Amino acid sequence: MRYEFRIAGVVPHALTETFPELDTNPAPENTRFFGTVTDEAHLYGLLIRFQSLGLRVLEMRELPG
Repeated sequence: MRYEFRIAGVVPHALTETFPELDTNPAPENTRFFGTVTDEAHLYGLLIRFQSLGLRVLEMRELPG
């Protein structure tokens, strides 16, 4: 499964590196992380990691294909 996570604000490079399994696409008001999520445990682990780093997930969605 491929997912996209839209995070509030511009996430500093030092924090994006803590998600090596995801690619990033910074924008002026938010940062998008996207990539393959292996299973439900991985998905919840990513959400917990975002939260533990003080990052607010604005949107999460499964990508087609």
